[in-house]
Amino acid sequence: MKQFSAVLLGSVFIVTGFAIAAEAEAAQAKKNWATWAVGANANKLRQKPKNSTRVGYYSNGRLFGKWVKTSDKKLVRNTTGKKPGSIIIDTKKRRLTYTLAGGKALSYGIGVGRPGFQWAGYHKVSMKKEWPSWTPPASMLKRQPDLPRFMPGGPKNPLGARALYLGSSIYRIHGTNNHASIGKAVSSGCIRMHNNDVKDLYKKVKLGTPVYVF
Repeated sequence: MKQFSAVLLGSVFIVTGFAIAAEAEAAQAKKNWATWAVGANANKLRQKPKNSTRVGYYSNGRLFGKWVKTSDKKLVRNTTGKKPGSIIIDTKKRRLTYTLAGGKALSYGIGVGRPGFQWAGYHKVSMKKEWPSWTPPASMLKRQPDLPRFMPGGPKNPLGARALYLGSSIYRIHGTNNHASIGKAVSSGCIRMHNNDVKDLYKKVKLGTPVYVF
């Protein structure tokens, strides 16, 4: 009986030791993102897809990772009928087109307003800002009173890396760190882009650029 108890106790120490080692590994991985506890997904993670970045998450004390798409830009023919230097937003297709010379255009994936918050019309780009601050409009605060009254610009700001302001409206074309929202209808009317894409568009767009939304 004593021998059995000793074996059982030894097994407990071994299991506990493995648990402590796993926690230590996860803690070290958190400090050093080059270490990944990805298990069967290791090969997929090593093969970086185009226009993606690596992000990590925790599950049961273990660090896992996945590739996340960070750009959805395509060079296409200009079939919009609009002159070069125009922005056309197709809410249903969830694409933003920026027209170029020579019959070409750039097409970007976007996130649009959720049902009840979609809109259509014509504006011009009235202001451009890098890492813009955010002051939620009164109508949004009424719906979501827990929102901050002001948020300085930065990686955690919902307006992302760049913002193009549309006339005197409350709407903007802006970046987002919420990659999963691109291609979906989830915003309060603003047009979301991957941060990489809005940076690219920002460099091309001038004040007064016409913006068509339908």
